[in-house]
Amino acid sequence: MELRPLGATGPQVSPLGLGTVKFGRNQGVSYPRAFELPSDREALALLDLAWDLGINLLDTAPAYGASEERLGRLLRQCRRDWVIVTKVGEEFHGGVSRFDFSAAAVRASVECSLRRLGVDALDAVLIHSSGDDLAILERGAVLPTLLDLKQAGLVRAVGMSTKTVAGGLRAVECCDLVMVTYNLRQREELPVIRAAHAANKGVLIKKGLLSGHLDQTAESDPVLASLRLIYAEPGVSSVVVGTLDSAHLRANVAAVERALGQ
Repeated sequence: MELRPLGATGPQVSPLGLGTVKFGRNQGVSYPRAFELPSDREALALLDLAWDLGINLLDTAPAYGASEERLGRLLRQCRRDWVIVTKVGEEFHGGVSRFDFSAAAVRASVECSLRRLGVDALDAVLIHSSGDDLAILERGAVLPTLLDLKQAGLVRAVGMSTKTVAGGLRAVECCDLVMVTYNLRQREELPVIRAAHAANKGVLIKKGLLSGHLDQTAESDPVLASLRLIYAEPGVSSVVVGTLDSAHLRANVAAVERALGQ
């Protein structure tokens, strides 16, 4: 797959990224079917396959249970030039999410992510929004703290995984990249994608395939229809999709190639 820029100063990323929620967490998720966490052998095999299929982007977060820790352990066994996106602001313990956007919590989160992933610097760190995007960006300590960490060389790019159009537009103004929801049923954040493209900022798409609920659409080939909708926007850097199934991963990559006309 041909790589795309993750904004003006970001790395080049594959148009399909691998989400790793399912590597570390199977509680409090909205997927249509329950699942067991993969073994290290199964997770490593999936990572190897993703790389062989042209995927170089991994998406993780402290809120994804053991995902960061497992990725760090597994990636030390297969040294490759992955682009890893993680987050700050949300933690998940005992089946409950907790948000903390204080400067101390953000610094501690970045330090933990560096240690868990076994890297000297994080490629991109997104603010994991609780929903009040504007207040988090404009009145909280999280953005100034992340920018300080970027200045110190511990973070290469700063962004936000937003939940509102207003928050997404503000993130485009003050961050390097943004992650938004965009799919066949949820198109409200399209103005954010277009604003980011105009500003040469990176755009990651979450829930592009409706988190496994594509049967709710009337499309005969909903995966292909979803990807064509998303890639019709030139501002999109990558669509992040999670899976534990190798056949599903292969099918998604084939659909991406069809959607992009390759």
